[in-house]
Amino acid sequence: MKIFDENLILDTINMIKLHNFDIRTVTLAISLRDCISEDVNIVCDKIQRKLEKYACNLVKYANDIENDYSIPIVNKRIAVTPISLIGESCSRKDYVKIAQTLDKSAKNLGIDFIGGFSALVEKGFTSGDLGLIESIPEALATTERLCSSVNVATSKAGINMDAVLKMSEIIKQSAELTADKDGLGAAKLVVFCNSVGDNPFMAGAFCGYGEPECVLNIGVSGPGVVRAAIADLHKDADMGILANKIKQTAYKITAAGELVGRKLSDRLNIPFGIIDLSLAPTPAIGDSVAQIFQAMGLEHAGAHGTTAALAMLNDAVKKGGIMASSYVGGLSGAFIPVSEDAGMIEAAREGHLTFDKLEAMTCVCSVGLDMIAIPGDTPSTTIAGMIADEMAIGMINKKTTAVRIIPAPNKNVGDTVVFGGLLGEAPIMRVNHLSSANFVNRGGRIPAPIHSLNN
Repeated sequence: MKIFDENLILDTINMIKLHNFDIRTVTLAISLRDCISEDVNIVCDKIQRKLEKYACNLVKYANDIENDYSIPIVNKRIAVTPISLIGESCSRKDYVKIAQTLDKSAKNLGIDFIGGFSALVEKGFTSGDLGLIESIPEALATTERLCSSVNVATSKAGINMDAVLKMSEIIKQSAELTADKDGLGAAKLVVFCNSVGDNPFMAGAFCGYGEPECVLNIGVSGPGVVRAAIADLHKDADMGILANKIKQTAYKITAAGELVGRKLSDRLNIPFGIIDLSLAPTPAIGDSVAQIFQAMGLEHAGAHGTTAALAMLNDAVKKGGIMASSYVGGLSGAFIPVSEDAGMIEAAREGHLTFDKLEAMTCVCSVGLDMIAIPGDTPSTTIAGMIADEMAIGMINKKTTAVRIIPAPNKNVGDTVVFGGLLGEAPIMRVNHLSSANFVNRGGRIPAPIHSLNN
């Protein structure tokens, strides 16, 4: 009787050793709803104690499992209840103090990133929402691990154009306050349409309203594994065979993530939440979504056919992954961040990939305009137009879309921003110079589409 499948064992070894497969993140989502108080100092004390209670062993146990199974776990993260809700209870709304408390706790716990400095304002602002949003630039400039997100649109509510315009200004300020780091603050800030509360990836992770007290969500990744699998096919393999190969590979990736997630949740004695099977690239050579397009037969990312290739990739990854886990969630699909993908960086630098092409690709990818560096003197109204376009794509298509734009201070087309690590580097991309000002300054709310009336 054959106990072990030698080919499957070799496949798994090759995924890790040769093709950059990893568990991109284990993210502990923690509810802070019981941390409210009129006194911001009490709020901060409660937050610190609660994070220590639930996350004190996250890094240790994740490292143990990494060693036990020889599967790299790149990031250990925490996501918390949107802080606009927690700080709103305070008589003195000092959101920066709360941000610094979150950052300090993350540092003490050995956490790489902490998300949830967030607000959901698709239909309007409360005083707490505005307080948090206006504090974002200072909060991101005075912390290291904190990430922030704001949801400004949904398919049910439409697009809050007042929030879109406000966030365009906040993005500019966040970049300017971190000018000595190429605008790093803006790289840790994302604007969403249809954000989800179980997303384990940064910068958009937060603990949603329907989540339990504490839950573990897993984000897997493996663009290099998918690229290698496609490269092994005969160059004349038809689209059906190609899609099937991607599905088979996504199944293997997801199964490995499910194993790690279940083992870690057992050790932490908290529920296992979801596995997000998004293909999240890194600047490492071979770990690139753009290079998957080349393996499919395109000369480079940006060629005509790129959007179709991405649509098939995104769909096949979801179909394959869903067979390996009953709890697939988050975003799940394929990410196309420019600065974090070696192939995308090259395509943008060579002019193969334009801003407009990236926008077209977001119609079928998992997120949106991600980690794109633009000239620092780009008007905030132009950035608002970019956000509005992306929110419209998400709203109409009933999908999550996002914008993470970096208006790099004192830099222009031809220059490069460098963040290092997973955030990588990116050439400054050319943007359309036509004005959006009169349109975005109208304010109000773009109504939800007709298909929102589906109750």
